[in-house]
Amino acid sequence: MKELSVVILNWNGRKLLEEFLPSVIAHTPKDIAEVVIADNGSTDDSVTYLQQTFPEVRLILLDRNYGFAEGYNKALESVTAEYTVLLNSDVEVSAGWTDEPLRMLRNEASIACVQPKILAQRDKDYFEYAGAAGGFIDRYGYPFCRGRILHIVEKDNGQYDAPTDVLWTTGACLFIRTAVYKNEGGLDKQFFAHQEEVDMCWRLRCRGYRLVCTPKSVVYHVGGATLKVESPRKTYLNFRNNLLMLYKNLPEAELRRVMLARFCFDYLAAIKFLLGGHWGNVKAVYTARRDYYKMRPTYKSAREENLRKTILQTIPERIQSSLILSFYIRGWKSFKSYQSTKGRI
Repeated sequence: MKELSVVILNWNGRKLLEEFLPSVIAHTPKDIAEVVIADNGSTDDSVTYLQQTFPEVRLILLDRNYGFAEGYNKALESVTAEYTVLLNSDVEVSAGWTDEPLRMLRNEASIACVQPKILAQRDKDYFEYAGAAGGFIDRYGYPFCRGRILHIVEKDNGQYDAPTDVLWTTGACLFIRTAVYKNEGGLDKQFFAHQEEVDMCWRLRCRGYRLVCTPKSVVYHVGGATLKVESPRKTYLNFRNNLLMLYKNLPEAELRRVMLARFCFDYLAAIKFLLGGHWGNVKAVYTARRDYYKMRPTYKSAREENLRKTILQTIPERIQSSLILSFYIRGWKSFKSYQSTKGRI
């Protein structure tokens, strides 16, 4: 049995596999690791291409497209390695990319998840939006990273090269203890895609696990290869899933106040979309909020379980101010603005 399984979820992604799988195979140590492709019911020739070109890759064939969250849950049912990497199909890895994450997991039992530094594959001087150098959230559930605040992505000048504890590690390249993933419920399949890793990581952090970014490991992510930035579908999933995540994980004392603030913030976002002429995104915000209220009763037991299993009542990596107000009113557009504020990160 290999110590590490690198699991890539594929759906109609032959072109991405052609471009990025060779780097994964070249830089993943064969003596301790296997590369696994979990195919999410592709209708292109991805599977035939893999069988003919990369026979050394283990294939898990799912019968349909289960999305990112449930697709990984189903794939990991067939994984027995001690550690797993959830790796996007549009990621180029570098030499030694597994070394430091594995060292951390082997040596520090408190660490459940590790992510590398994530740089933009199309412009390698800059951080990549979905993860950068490790993730945090504000008090209202808005995710941000070392190296990315809202839509502002920083240039990598080595300013975040120190390893640090984070609240969430990106699903673009997420090293995790396989047993922790399975025992703590994995990704929420009802999310389908977007913010499912933030939800899982918040849950793990509340239960006392540590999550770490180690910039000694570097990978390059394209990002946006499945849904475009202004896609109404992406807007819908982000808004709905973020509200569900808050309901599942917020302490009881904060829930009502935070949700009231989010009502205001969400409709301000809808107005911004309206002024920009993005009618589909306006509808997506409304539909996301409507569906959140429809789905909330089904999450009552998950919320109760999360609260019951919470060990860490105060999470240092969750800032107690508003990211939105700080960005637009105070003009804080870099992570260091938040890092230097008293009582914050």
